Amino acid sequence: MAAANAPIAMKEVLTPLRRPITADSALMNPNSRILALKAQLPGTTQDHLQIFNIEMKANMKSHQMPEQVVFWKWITPKLLGLVTQTSVYHWSIEGDSEPIKMFERTANLMNNQIINYKCDPSEKWLVLIGIALGAPERPQLVKGNMQLFSVDQQRSQALEAHAASFAQLKVPGNENPSILISFATKSSNAGQITSKLHVIELGAQPGRPSFSKKQADLFFPPDFQDDFPVAMQISHKYSLIFVITKHGLLFVYDLETASALYRNRISPDPIFLTSEATAAGGFYAINRRGQVLLATVNEATIVPFVSSQLNNLELAVSLAKRGNLPGAENLVVQRFQELFTQTKYKEAAELAAESPQGILRTPDTVAKFQSVPVQAGQTPPLLQYFGTLLTRGKLNAFESLELSRLVVNQNKKNLLENWLAEDKLECSEELGDLVKTVDNDLALKIYIKARATPKVVAAFAERREFDKILIYSKQVGYTPDYLFLLQTILRTDPQGAVNFALMMSQMEEGCPVDYNTITDLFLQRNLIREATAFLLDVLKPNLPEHGFLQTKVLEINLVTFPNVADAILATGMFSHYDRPRIAQLCEKAGLFVRALQHYTELPDIKRVIVNTHAIEPQSLVEFFGTLSREWALECMKDLLLVNLRGNLQIIVQVAKEYCEQLGVDACIKLFEQFKSYEGLYFFLGSYLSSSEDPDIHFKYIEAAAKTGQIKEVERVTRESNFYDAEKTKNFLMEAKLPDARPLINVCDRFGFVPDLTHYLYTNSMLRYIEGYVQKVKPGNAPLVVGQLLDDECPEDFIKGLILSHLVSEGSQDVHVHNALGKIIIDSNNNPEHFLTTNPYYDSRVVGKYCEKRDPTLAVVSYRRGQCDDELINVTNKNSLFKLQARMDDDLWEKVLNPENEYRRQLIDQVVSTALPESKSPEQVSAAVKAFMTADLPHELIELLEKIVLQNSAFSGNFNLQNLLILTAIKADSSRVMDYINRLDNFDGPAVGEVAVEAQLYEEAFAIFKKFNLNVQAVNVLLDNIRSIDRAVEFAFRVEEDAVWSQVAKAQLREGLVSDAIESFIRADDATQFLDVIRASEDADVYSDLVRYLLMVRKKVKEPKVDSELIYAYAKTDRLGEIEEFILMPNVANLQNVGDRLFDEALYEAAKIIFGLISNWAKLAVTLVRLKQFQGAVDAARKANSAKTWKEVCFACVDAEEFRLAQICGLNVIIQVDDLEEVSEYYQNRGCFNELISLMESGLGLERAHMGLFTELGVLYARYRPEKLMEHIKLFSTRLNIPKLIRACDEQQHWKELTFLYIQYDEFDNAATTVMNHSPEAWDHMQFKDIIVKVASVELYYKAVHFYLQEHPDLINDMLNVLALRVDHTRVVDIMRKAGHLRLVKPYMVAVQSNNIGLAQKIEKHELLEMRRVAAYIYKKAGRWKQSIALSKKDNLYKDAMETASQSGERELAEELLVYFIEQGKKECFAACLFVCYDLVRPDVALELAWVNNMIDFSFPFLLQFIREYTCKVDELIKDKIEAQKEVKAKEQEEKEVIAQQNMYAQLLPLALPAPPMPGMGGGFAPPPPMGGGMGMPPMPPYGMPPMGGY
Repeated sequence: MAAANAPIAMKEVLTPLRRPITADSALMNPNSRILALKAQLPGTTQDHLQIFNIEMKANMKSHQMPEQVVFWKWITPKLLGLVTQTSVYHWSIEGDSEPIKMFERTANLMNNQIINYKCDPSEKWLVLIGIALGAPERPQLVKGNMQLFSVDQQRSQALEAHAASFAQLKVPGNENPSILISFATKSSNAGQITSKLHVIELGAQPGRPSFSKKQADLFFPPDFQDDFPVAMQISHKYSLIFVITKHGLLFVYDLETASALYRNRISPDPIFLTSEATAAGGFYAINRRGQVLLATVNEATIVPFVSSQLNNLELAVSLAKRGNLPGAENLVVQRFQELFTQTKYKEAAELAAESPQGILRTPDTVAKFQSVPVQAGQTPPLLQYFGTLLTRGKLNAFESLELSRLVVNQNKKNLLENWLAEDKLECSEELGDLVKTVDNDLALKIYIKARATPKVVAAFAERREFDKILIYSKQVGYTPDYLFLLQTILRTDPQGAVNFALMMSQMEEGCPVDYNTITDLFLQRNLIREATAFLLDVLKPNLPEHGFLQTKVLEINLVTFPNVADAILATGMFSHYDRPRIAQLCEKAGLFVRALQHYTELPDIKRVIVNTHAIEPQSLVEFFGTLSREWALECMKDLLLVNLRGNLQIIVQVAKEYCEQLGVDACIKLFEQFKSYEGLYFFLGSYLSSSEDPDIHFKYIEAAAKTGQIKEVERVTRESNFYDAEKTKNFLMEAKLPDARPLINVCDRFGFVPDLTHYLYTNSMLRYIEGYVQKVKPGNAPLVVGQLLDDECPEDFIKGLILSHLVSEGSQDVHVHNALGKIIIDSNNNPEHFLTTNPYYDSRVVGKYCEKRDPTLAVVSYRRGQCDDELINVTNKNSLFKLQARMDDDLWEKVLNPENEYRRQLIDQVVSTALPESKSPEQVSAAVKAFMTADLPHELIELLEKIVLQNSAFSGNFNLQNLLILTAIKADSSRVMDYINRLDNFDGPAVGEVAVEAQLYEEAFAIFKKFNLNVQAVNVLLDNIRSIDRAVEFAFRVEEDAVWSQVAKAQLREGLVSDAIESFIRADDATQFLDVIRASEDADVYSDLVRYLLMVRKKVKEPKVDSELIYAYAKTDRLGEIEEFILMPNVANLQNVGDRLFDEALYEAAKIIFGLISNWAKLAVTLVRLKQFQGAVDAARKANSAKTWKEVCFACVDAEEFRLAQICGLNVIIQVDDLEEVSEYYQNRGCFNELISLMESGLGLERAHMGLFTELGVLYARYRPEKLMEHIKLFSTRLNIPKLIRACDEQQHWKELTFLYIQYDEFDNAATTVMNHSPEAWDHMQFKDIIVKVASVELYYKAVHFYLQEHPDLINDMLNVLALRVDHTRVVDIMRKAGHLRLVKPYMVAVQSNNIGLAQKIEKHELLEMRRVAAYIYKKAGRWKQSIALSKKDNLYKDAMETASQSGERELAEELLVYFIEQGKKECFAACLFVCYDLVRPDVALELAWVNNMIDFSFPFLLQFIREYTCKVDELIKDKIEAQKEVKAKEQEEKEVIAQQNMYAQLLPLALPAPPMPGMGGGFAPPPPMGGGMGMPPMPPYGMPPMGGY
């Protein structure tokens, strides 16, 4: 059958975990979320068992039992006990083991109903308990049977028992705990009912003290005679036995002594199941009504109950020691004193060690052991005490300190280390101080454990572990004195101080010490480098607010270490410092470049820039680039003025670098101004190559000439085309340079040869004339000779010059060789040899000469000189076409030019005879190439057909076949298919691609098909012919994966997604999965996509594939397959898939994914969308995210699931930022009561914050004003009072508003509110407290008006509290104007003491009564001496005596007596003794009277004194006698009560509580309530406990 089980975690009672389960029964593991399931197989008696992990949602193991399981139980968290009709099995949840048979059931358990099965902690002892019908004479008394089995001995013992349980107990003298079994039985024998509780030891340890068997009676009241025990639980915390009966009776026994402690009825309904409540030391029980009960011990009252009610002092002490319970302090202390008195120090130490709640573990106890004298040869009692404590557990702080002091004094540090490692000592700061004297490391460990944070920080500082200081302080939330720490570190370790300061600067909450302060600390100790290192690190962000510090670090380094400052500035890391200040310091430090970079005024720059001796030239040049044109020129002038020679190179470099910005003319003008031709030469030299300005070129020539750079002048005159030739010639002639080559260049280039000749001749430079004629320009020899003749040059020189030119050997003059060639041709002296070997003749001249004489020689000459046009002309004119057919490429281009009238003749000659006859591949190739270049496709085809198809030497030539087909493709496509079929040796792939480009798709297909290029072939069908059907047919024929892949891609492009997927599957192609996925989604064919992705997964492991497969499953609603897929190994990005499914509203699928990946936040939101709010809450609890809680909460509110909304809301409202949003959400939907309920529940949370209390107050103000005041008073310290003040003001809750103002110390507003809204807010006592604390004086008088109008009867009371604060005159004026002055008469009388000024004015008044008034005012003001003095002065002795009496000051009274004696006023002396009787000391009065002979006048005083003291003594004696009588009567009464109790105790059975007190009637009564005693209400005599308490 189907059972819906809801496992409940006790820590989460309100949120049971619901799982639909098909099973007969289920058992939840006690420790983990593991569920055991049992279901009977249909038609059999066999049971199928399964263990399921709820959190992992996985089946851990399963087994089919051969017989039916009649009882099963988790006997340990790892072990399941299974009981069948015949046997008992154990089944472990670990591994793959099957159930193991432990033992057979004994005969006494046959036909019994099994009600319990347990094992001891060691799993060596097992007990099985069953019940059966009672004896025939009393069948209603159920019979109990028990089988005890020993695993070690493999033996069983059958016993009678209804309930049993195992326990462990340490027997004195035995280190190992004894295993006990306790069992309860109730049986009937011959009509006699016997109820017993037995406690026996199992497996006693040989040679060790054993546990003595115990037994006790179970007393059942008459109405419960048929009741029987159904369960037994043992409290290991208190060593108590709980026996629970069927009808709800609870018996409590002590485990060690089997003494009865308590009996009561805890449930009116039958109890059928119990379980141990380990933490509480009690048990849980479930009754027939379904109530879950918790019974436990009231720790505060059980020991006093046992000691007083049960009168069992020894048991009370034992309970207190075992359970560390209060209530036996006096007994333990008394016993300790007895042992100490008897010098039983060891027993006393053990008692102190075990004393409940450590009442004896005090300094007094240690002092007592210390005070005991040590006997020779014996262990000191103090060490015995400490040894006992160490064996029992851990020492407290004081004990640890004292023991450590002994160990340290004996130099046994290793003992301390061992004890600390074993956690035997409680660490404290004092212990750390003690240990620090011997071991710093050990002391640090102690400080850390003791959380002595300042000491830990100091220790880390001493060890220079500064990083640990910050980490530790952050961990413990401590804020050390960082400044002091830094100062301490600075004294010994400057670098360590830097590191520590840097660590502080990197703290998340910011540096606790100002950077400037830290810097000053370093500078105070002249630690410049350390200060610099610190500032450079912390100032890296370059923030504006750090400008001062940036300036500071630069200042200190410019003054002390300029090179460091220079390096800092070079990094450019600072930009917010004081630049003018730094500029000045840079200049003083000699860092002139940095100064220039920082100065912004021209005079400053000019002052610094002249220090070129200290400035790197390149830096200075770069600096000029930052100046304006005007400033730069000004600075350049200054540099030239200061040191022309020294600074010239820099100025030249600047001019070169920035000539465009400065202007070339300005630079030239600058150099000319200082007549610096050298500078001009260097500057223009860099600019000359880019300038075409004639003036620039001339100035450069001029500067070079004037600086002696003759070679440069010669080069420029030779190479430049931009200078003014005439001007340059004239300058050079005027300059008369020693080298005439520059002038020769100018004159030769620009036709000034006569001028040149004249200059050279007149300046006797004849060798330059010879050089010019012979080497430079022989052709100008006639001009030179002519000018020389004009200049009347000697004929010998001229003749020598000419002859030297003509007859010079080895002349390479072309004219000479041209003439020589013509002579050889005419003489026919082997002209071919001359024409081919002579390199100096002019081919064009000689060839022209040969055309008419021998055209073939002309061809040779033209071909040698590459005279193509002349060569073509001569061959055309003379029909030498065969010679043309052997020409190179350039000639082919010209002869095949359409403008050549001989082209057709040439082509015919080439096609018919020239090339077919040729055997040279080069000639053929050149000709074919020429035909192609000339765009003669038809002629080329004709040529190639003859060469390739007519069995010539080149028929099988690969290149020619390619060319033939390619040419046909281009010129005559009709021939292509024929060529494809006839030719075999061509480049199929390349030709096919060309055919495709030429749109000959069928031919291309044929080519690819012929060469088995199936992929290219199918591509033609798909891309060009665009026939998918033919492509599919072709793919079926060739059956290649690559072909199918291409077909699939085409189908995909055409939108045939299903067909494409089929083709991809045939191709086994997973490469296009992204496109397929995209197309499938567009076409919504997710079923086909699933098939494809399953294929793809076999080939690739891509998250995208697995993710899309899950999505496709979801789109096809295959949720089961999603779950199976996710459980298998996969690489899907489950988070992204889940988000996608969620976004597309596929919530069921998203739920599966989010659940499996434990993304509880998204699962919660998904379940909200599915309206599964309970599940959403469970998921939100696991997510534990404020955002998730909030979403689920809002959804539950909208769905009116307020219980679930409250569960969620409790986790949201603890977040301050989300509280207001939750509140508004509830309020906007009108859920006011639910919101208030939520807030009230939140008050009990540990993380409840001020905002929560405040928001609840606001809600009370709006919707539940009757609860507002109580809330404010309870939580006034946890409210945001200003916010609640605004709410109360808006809702007009004046009384509450007043209270809030008082709590917020805004007494002015409180007083104003009370007076403005007095019907609701006024309370006289409260107003008096408020008005004295207001700051505004005007409110005092406003209060006077208020009371006058509304509460005139209380105005005096109010004025009295303001007496010291108001202006009494103004108050009187107010009352007088109101006409009610008499109303405040008490007030005016009360404040008379304040009229000291009036008294001072009238104390010297001429009228006696006025002076008497002054004395009265002084008296009212407490100025007793002034009042008495004034009265004595006016002889008003009565007034003086009354004033002295009222003062209460003895000295004044006795001084007045002396005054009367001095004045001889005996009667006044006697009267004063009477008036001041209470103040005057008798001995003083008698002494004064005796010395001054006034005994008679003192006798009345003496008689009164004697009478008074006699009465006092009589009263004291009477009171003492009465007190003694009362003590004796009380003692007698207590003795009678104790005697009566003892009498009843002897009459009653052991298990019963104390008897009822007189007047309570007979029968059995429960013990007095123990403050909730065992967690249950007391039971009336034989009645039922009140219902509803469970």
